[in-house]
Amino acid sequence: MPTVPLGVMRLSRDASKNREYWDRYSDEYQAAHGTALSSEAMAWGVWRVPESDLRVLGRVQGKDVLELGCGAAQWSVALALVGARPVGLDNSKRQLAHARRSMSEAGVDFPLVYASAERIPLPDRSFDTVLADHGAFSFVDPTRTLAESARLLRPGGLLAFCGSTPIRDLCWNARVDRVDYRLHADYFSLGRWEGEGHVEYQLPYGEWIRLFRRNGFVVEDLVELRPPERARTTYPDYVPTRWARRWPSEHIWKARRGHSRV
Repeated sequence: MPTVPLGVMRLSRDASKNREYWDRYSDEYQAAHGTALSSEAMAWGVWRVPESDLRVLGRVQGKDVLELGCGAAQWSVALALVGARPVGLDNSKRQLAHARRSMSEAGVDFPLVYASAERIPLPDRSFDTVLADHGAFSFVDPTRTLAESARLLRPGGLLAFCGSTPIRDLCWNARVDRVDYRLHADYFSLGRWEGEGHVEYQLPYGEWIRLFRRNGFVVEDLVELRPPERARTTYPDYVPTRWARRWPSEHIWKARRGHSRV
């Protein structure tokens, strides 16, 4: 699988901003979360709910899998170890440096692509599965990531990605920089959100579904994650466990690419 020389793809303003942010933040992020992400690999979200419990991906052995926003490639490393053929893509050069170290330590080798998920320099119909775990689907315009995912998936291919729920985002109190028990945002105005040095995206549920349909996907499931009562996480500022036990703060969209685009 080919990779692309650094700097070939022209980035949007948001992608450039997020690249700069993750290049600055990558070392701190991996120091805080990398060990947990590696030791609890093939698990979803901030509470690391095991894929073996959720069974979102199904059988991955022998399948071509693209991870969008792979970071240090903990998911892709784990997939390679169980017989998948992963490709990791990230918009941050520094994150990919961590990914190369993860691969070396695990004794696996697979392609890494330095690019934004808004324009992916890989051939059409190259993959059986496209996945992200709080990766590109949080930091790239969904209209672009879904279109690119549809292009890259083979007919019948699986798209699965985990991210923040609209419920969490609506309850985020920007004045104190945490969730609480009240609604603070206009649901119908969800979309692009600019934080301190980075840009994130969210859509209302209806817009997500219409966007899936426009890109030829059939939604198979929306898995709303609920952490165990005594769950621990390296992301304590995401939401309190007690909060997430009452309302879903993360979900996994699972959709299948149709045999023809609509």
